[in-house]
Amino acid sequence: MGMLVLCLVACSLLVDGGSGAAAASGGKEVHGRTPDMRMPGYLYIRTTGRCTPQFWSSGREPWPNTVPHDSSVSKVFGSRLLERYEPGLTLLEATQRTDDIGGSAFSKLVKQSSAALLNAYSRPGFPYSAWEIKSLVLEALVSESSAASQAERFKQANEACN
Repeated sequence: MGMLVLCLVACSLLVDGGSGAAAASGGKEVHGRTPDMRMPGYLYIRTTGRCTPQFWSSGREPWPNTVPHDSSVSKVFGSRLLERYEPGLTLLEATQRTDDIGGSAFSKLVKQSSAALLNAYSRPGFPYSAWEIKSLVLEALVSESSAASQAERFKQANEACN
């Protein structure tokens, strides 16, 4: 209960925009802000729809029995993935990756394709079948540009899914 109150007070101060400091300074600009400027009530936004990698890594829904979260990506997608990814990389770790932001196209590919595969097994009407996803991943490994374009297509499908 004490942490909740502390959070509410801290959030209130952030949203309030520091009006106490502005009032104390007589309405002048404080730390580059005028009294009527407000700070956002959030610090970071992530897409957390029901089909995104972030959703699958959160544990809010059980994973399909077909692909346990501790399965290695090389066993699920094929041994060719060992050319690009470490042997111990699991599907759960692939969905939790943060190196896809500004990182290589292959990081984006493994993250988005892992979520797409989970969606194919658990979301009726998902635009890709499991075998199609596996085939497309193997085809995309040939170059950075192929990986980037396929990762983007998987990302769009993941974000559009319900």
